[in-house]
Amino acid sequence: MTSILMIGCIGVLLIIYFRKTFIEHLGKKNNLVHKLKNANWFQNHWLSGLFLFCMNAVLFFTTALILYLLIFCPIPYLHIILMFAAVLTSILLWLAINKAWQGSKRNRLKMSAVGSSFYFFLLMLFIYWFVTIKPSYQGEDIFMKGFGLLFGMIVSSVACASCFIFTASTQNIKKKA
Repeated sequence: MTSILMIGCIGVLLIIYFRKTFIEHLGKKNNLVHKLKNANWFQNHWLSGLFLFCMNAVLFFTTALILYLLIFCPIPYLHIILMFAAVLTSILLWLAINKAWQGSKRNRLKMSAVGSSFYFFLLMLFIYWFVTIKPSYQGEDIFMKGFGLLFGMIVSSVACASCFIFTASTQNIKKKA
């Protein structure tokens, strides 16, 4: 499981490194980009940041609900495919928001900070749970509970940084002549 987490982190780092290429190939025919670009409310950095915050929350809780439902499904490794799809969906959303934003760099940073703060709050919650972890009964081994919280901290910190980087980066891509 640790190797899957590390491979995922390396994959996200590679996608962050090549993010300008992905932003360039997102295309002008993307419906979400077109709708957000034409929405007046989206050009306000607070409202667009709140939209990003809510979309991150919806994606997170939808994924958590589906993962919970997969407990009752006997198909192995289906949860790994779901997590891969959730990460890919999040990255595509962040790229679309990056492409649709038309404000200043300073307001882009504010929008990104507000939107990625969902994962920051989640990280703080995991840290609090980790610090205050106690056994439910005398002699309970809390190692696996702590290990799961540590995984949650790693995933939420990577998601927070990735969301901020994807949405805050500017599009200084030179057009080919």
